[in-house]
Amino acid sequence: MLKILKVYFEKEGYTVFLAEDGEQALDIFYREKLDLAVIDWMMPHVSGVSVCKEIKQKGDTKVLMLTAKSEVEEELYALNIGADDYVKKPFHPGILITRAKKLLKDDQCISFEDLKIDLQAKKVFKKDVDLHLTKKEMDLISFFIRNQGKILSRENLLITVWGIDYEGDDRTVDTHIRRLREKIGEELIQTHRGLGYSFVKNK
Repeated sequence: MLKILKVYFEKEGYTVFLAEDGEQALDIFYREKLDLAVIDWMMPHVSGVSVCKEIKQKGDTKVLMLTAKSEVEEELYALNIGADDYVKKPFHPGILITRAKKLLKDDQCISFEDLKIDLQAKKVFKKDVDLHLTKKEMDLISFFIRNQGKILSRENLLITVWGIDYEGDDRTVDTHIRRLREKIGEELIQTHRGLGYSFVKNK
């Protein structure tokens, strides 16, 4: 399940960290800046309930609980300990992604000056005109939006947008970013020589 969900989330442009038990989950929480933690109710060493409680006490990370428990009391308990949402097992990964996006507000529109980016509809408008981005251009801008202000290396972009099995030249990234800049504006994507690219942070 971990590997399957990792693939689904990465296809949507998210950076993913995997934990096989509660201790690993908390180690990642304290080491990385997380926007969302997807936690299984039943985890070895430290339970999902304990992990959720600690995460909510220490920061503002969103928590989505996975549970096989169907009783209303258990669902209420998950919400009462701080979980922002829960999904019952078994579930379709697409359902989980949709719930995660809602928690992260990635199903909304984001505006940059005269640019409007609709992540849900996968469309970008400039002065209300549809720019008709290609799928790769949309995948690129979605990943940039979720990592605003961070410098993303060509390798990182290549693995996330084109996939780990892609065998082409990493200059493909440069070509697509050049075309994307021509459509959305040169100033939004910044080049960091020898490091990669970053998307300007929305104020």
